[in-house]
Amino acid sequence: MATMNIKDPRVHEMATELGRLQGSSATAAVRGALERELDRIRGARAIDWDGVRVLQERASATSADWLDDADLYDEAGLPR
Repeated sequence: MATMNIKDPRVHEMATELGRLQGSSATAAVRGALERELDRIRGARAIDWDGVRVLQERASATSADWLDDADLYDEAGLPR
């Protein structure tokens, strides 16, 4: 099992306080905090496939002309 040596006294204080407030150990408090943060970040990066599907349906239902690179940029690659 790998170990981690946190050398910041404030981090130890916060972990101990969080554990005390939760009625758990500092290790359990840190584990829980890390799990919640990882879940939050992973969720923020997840692709909303239902949202993509809705956008695709809306785009395919439009009769407007679509722009391409030639409409947006000139021969030198500069914006029109």
